[in-house]
Amino acid sequence: MYQAEDMVKRWLDQKDLDEGLKKELLEIKDQEELRDRFYRDLEFGTGGLRGILGAGTNRMNIYTIRKATQGFADYLNHHYGRESEKYSGDAPPVAIAYDSRINSHLFAAEAACVLAANGIQSYLYTELMPTPALSFAVRYYGCCAGIMVTASHNPAKYNGYKVYNNEGCQLTLDAAAEVLSLIEKVDIFDDVKTVADELKMTEHIPAAIFTADDSGMALINLIPKETTEAYLAAVRKESTGADCSDLSVVYTPLNGTGNVPVRKIMDQIGVKQVSIVKEQELPDGNFPTCPYPNPEKEEALALGLALCEQLSKEGNAPDLLLATDPDCDRVGIAVRHEDEAGKEDYQLITGNEAGILLLDYICMVRGEAGRMPKDPIAIKTIVTSKMADSVAKNYGVTMVDVLTGFKFIGEQIGFLEAKGEADRYIFGFEESYGYLSGAYVRDKDAVNASMLICEMTAYYKKAGKTLVDRLNELYEKYGYYKNDLTEFTFEGAAGMEKMNSIMSGLRADAPAHIIGRKVVEIADYKLSQRRILGGSKTCDLAVGTRPITLPKSDVLEYVLDDGSSIIVRPSGTEPKLKIYLSAKGGSRQESEEIIEALKAELQEIIKGN
Repeated sequence: MYQAEDMVKRWLDQKDLDEGLKKELLEIKDQEELRDRFYRDLEFGTGGLRGILGAGTNRMNIYTIRKATQGFADYLNHHYGRESEKYSGDAPPVAIAYDSRINSHLFAAEAACVLAANGIQSYLYTELMPTPALSFAVRYYGCCAGIMVTASHNPAKYNGYKVYNNEGCQLTLDAAAEVLSLIEKVDIFDDVKTVADELKMTEHIPAAIFTADDSGMALINLIPKETTEAYLAAVRKESTGADCSDLSVVYTPLNGTGNVPVRKIMDQIGVKQVSIVKEQELPDGNFPTCPYPNPEKEEALALGLALCEQLSKEGNAPDLLLATDPDCDRVGIAVRHEDEAGKEDYQLITGNEAGILLLDYICMVRGEAGRMPKDPIAIKTIVTSKMADSVAKNYGVTMVDVLTGFKFIGEQIGFLEAKGEADRYIFGFEESYGYLSGAYVRDKDAVNASMLICEMTAYYKKAGKTLVDRLNELYEKYGYYKNDLTEFTFEGAAGMEKMNSIMSGLRADAPAHIIGRKVVEIADYKLSQRRILGGSKTCDLAVGTRPITLPKSDVLEYVLDDGSSIIVRPSGTEPKLKIYLSAKGGSRQESEEIIEALKAELQEIIKGN
């Protein structure tokens, strides 16, 4: 505890310490609370920073933002500055964007001020924007990097700081490790350069444009509206051209960044009947009606579903509910569907189901229009439904599997672009409600996905079907795949230790049987090794060890003798252990029963570790 007390004293001894953070520290009496705030530096990984807002080295505040940006600036100057081989005669530019969260605009301005003090030019959005618009700006302005201030779909007490490379893709493992090593060398108070203090920074984005020494070059440039319009034009190019004039949509941006761009794109593709969830229409980082603004969760769609029911009672039943998360890179949906008994209701579509529907739809309409490229490629993560493999194979599309995280999908698009083959990429998705068609950005894009989902819904409506009807047709054709996610939360320092202990325990003592079925394969992505144990009813692989060619990652996978599988990994952005369950039965009921049995046994396995 002495270390935490020493750190608190050092913070309080800073002459110009932010008054709000000083008051917060002085009011803390709980020693465990102090330990949690100072027992480590907020972890920087491939997802950048993400943490609870507040005072401390393990919190999101202007000082942890400044420290991270100083380390990132050192990285950029090393690779793109005057002494580097890539130096072009200008300061290396960086694009910066931010979402609707508490202090997002302030953190964005702080990052720009640190970059400016290090001679690095930035292009700063003057209004909140979706994460994919940041990726677009990196590419549009030829930047060497990007910074997005967001905590995506986390609760209101969180914020985050994501870092992008020169392709507009989140940093991959090696680059993130190098940036981390430079951040660790920076003293949070003594080593940071910033022009923020000179500017008497408040909560507002600086309206002035600053110049560097004698060159006269602007170091902070404010991004004009034309860039946003160029981004929307790039999204629109991915349209399938379906007639949406008869489509009725309820939309909620969950108090985030999607309100303007999603409504604009719906208008551009001809969706005329759009009803907005008023309580969640305008930006509000407190998320007052939705404590956990994650469209993966039914609770986040509650007000949208209520509006759908209200409109239905009034005789104006919507076809579709769309909900985008605060930084508008994920979208959740529900569709109006009449069951066999004639009862009409709104059915939630999971991330896996929506991704499979979109993959099938894109392949089908491209094929019908003669626009399928030669040797087409789709990309998904290892925790995404294996049903997508069957759909892709049916259309002659090569499916590429990557590690969890859309940055790995973006990386693959970059590899194609480097070979002049970006047009081979037709679609990428992950089970966590992230989708992208087109190579104009390198991150999932809920503006793009909302457009495609509207067009797909309108396409099937014209054929007298709902998305549920089409999904059932796909299950009949490819088999009844069922996927689910179980999460265990581990808050604070003790929670982090417990999560690490569970992973170590699973590695040291792997289960031989789960739900009475033999474990026939064990893959450890940290060791880059897959062990084939034999006894599978669905696979004829010979017993032995095979290498995993993906980058090393803290992920364990267990495959059972009936083809069901379990993947376990710590979240890279939240204090959670995530367990992905997959089953394929002879019927929907059988698949659901397998999933429920897996859930029950996994509760015991986790408790035992």
